[in-house]
Amino acid sequence: MSLPDDSPHATLWNRIKDIRFAMLAHRAADGRLHAHPLTTLNKDIDAQSQLFFFIPRGSELHSRLQADSQVHLSYADPGEDCYVSLSGTAGFIEDPARKEALWTPLAKAWFPDGPTDPNLVLLAVRIEHAEYWDVKDSKLSQLYQLATAALTGEQPKPLGEHRELSLD
Repeated sequence: MSLPDDSPHATLWNRIKDIRFAMLAHRAADGRLHAHPLTTLNKDIDAQSQLFFFIPRGSELHSRLQADSQVHLSYADPGEDCYVSLSGTAGFIEDPARKEALWTPLAKAWFPDGPTDPNLVLLAVRIEHAEYWDVKDSKLSQLYQLATAALTGEQPKPLGEHRELSLD
């Protein structure tokens, strides 16, 4: 299904599609937050607002997400001054066809038996809230604005755009 270019899903996807890695944060049983770098497997994002990742079955992450499925994903592209924060609910999909469709050769390093590896779990994160920050000004302009604010003691104007997206 193709989504309109101005939909929240397309807006979000355009910001994260070229960022290979997300940091997935979750809460442990003791209440502390933990984060793991994961490779985003999606080739696009659909109306279900899900992002997919491979993780090892029985791992610390797998166990913790079974106990508490609330997660946070963050994406950053400092070169483009784009930062994305997502929160949602994690779940697991045991669909061999979906695993096969999302398989990448790099995943073989962690799952040597390929997409049928019994240790491979497909993690799906259903995005419930998203926000992003984009800065379109050049680095030189940003530095000038910050230096001017520091010299004058005045608060700098916000650099770029900050928006929240509803993906419901």
